[in-house]
Amino acid sequence: MVKIRLSRTGTKNQLKYRIIATDQREKRDGKQIEILGSYDPTVKPAETKVSKERYAYWISVGAQVSPTVKRLVEELK
Repeated sequence: MVKIRLSRTGTKNQLKYRIIATDQREKRDGKQIEILGSYDPTVKPAETKVSKERYAYWISVGAQVSPTVKRLVEELK
């Protein structure tokens, strides 16, 4: 099953995240199918970018969204 979730990037104390579509069996920072956007909590206010077209596509084909990503995307609306 495909999940839309966060993958961690950056360094210690400079964390950034990618919003990715990946197989649920992959590790957190493992292989991804597609990068859908990014989330940067280090700036004030936190910055979130998401490709809404690709996000909608993955939802339409049955991808499950993690609660954190769901909250971040809803904040953009």
